[in-house]
Amino acid sequence: MNAIDCLKKRISVREYAEKEIPKEVLKEIVDCARFAPTARNTQPWEFIVVTEKETREKISDITGKNGSFIRDASACIAVFCQDTRYYLEDGCNATTYILLAAHSFGIGSCWVAGDKKDYCGDITKLLNVPEGYKLISLVSLGYPKEEPEAREKRQDVIHWGKF
Repeated sequence: MNAIDCLKKRISVREYAEKEIPKEVLKEIVDCARFAPTARNTQPWEFIVVTEKETREKISDITGKNGSFIRDASACIAVFCQDTRYYLEDGCNATTYILLAAHSFGIGSCWVAGDKKDYCGDITKLLNVPEGYKLISLVSLGYPKEEPEAREKRQDVIHWGKF
């Protein structure tokens, strides 16, 4: 898959087939994330790959309707960043790289918000994350249960010179 197709065809997937993602593929997805752009090259991120069903179920329960589908995913990657000046931008870049890398492997994914959500503390505690880190996102991963349908995207978004 070329980069343009990967960018234009990736969509959120919330229903997953019961099929395990090989550990080597999960490692490669996270490895891609560490190449994301980062302000001042601080690289403040840490990634926790959750494959244990019991822990995914707890994450699903904690996040409620926001991440209910994490329960049925094959894996969930929690993206944490040290509390640096640009932690949110850096963590969002890494999350986007996870989504795109997963898509390139034919794996569906969905970004579940972290930063500023009321469940951040509970997720941080559950995953035994030390102080000084902020939850940026939770990314569910799994092979799609069905072929996802692309959604219509706005086209009237470009402005030349001024709004």
